[in-house]
Amino acid sequence: MSTSPLGIPEITATELKERLDSGASPVLVDVREPHEWEIASLESHGAILRPMDDVYDWRDDLDPAAETVVYCRTGNRSGWIVRDLLQAGFTDVRNLRGGLHAWSAEVDPSVPRY
Repeated sequence: MSTSPLGIPEITATELKERLDSGASPVLVDVREPHEWEIASLESHGAILRPMDDVYDWRDDLDPAAETVVYCRTGNRSGWIVRDLLQAGFTDVRNLRGGLHAWSAEVDPSVPRY
């Protein structure tokens, strides 16, 4: 786990897969839109859909101390949300570097890239 050039904590798709395989159960938050979730998601790994535009509606429903990984299609939108969550007091939150595209390329090629 590392940080982006902008200082946002990140986890790679491979690192996330290793965490999941080891029995860890981070909260996986998908910040894309519902129509994108229908194309591809990490729902089979327990991901929840919380669209980016509604962050102020759902942010308080999450535990700020829980291990949380936020993702989107390529990692840009989720990076903004990670920054917001850190400013709101979250202590163990990371962006999935490269988003679902990275997950598809590094971990599971059956996850569609769009």
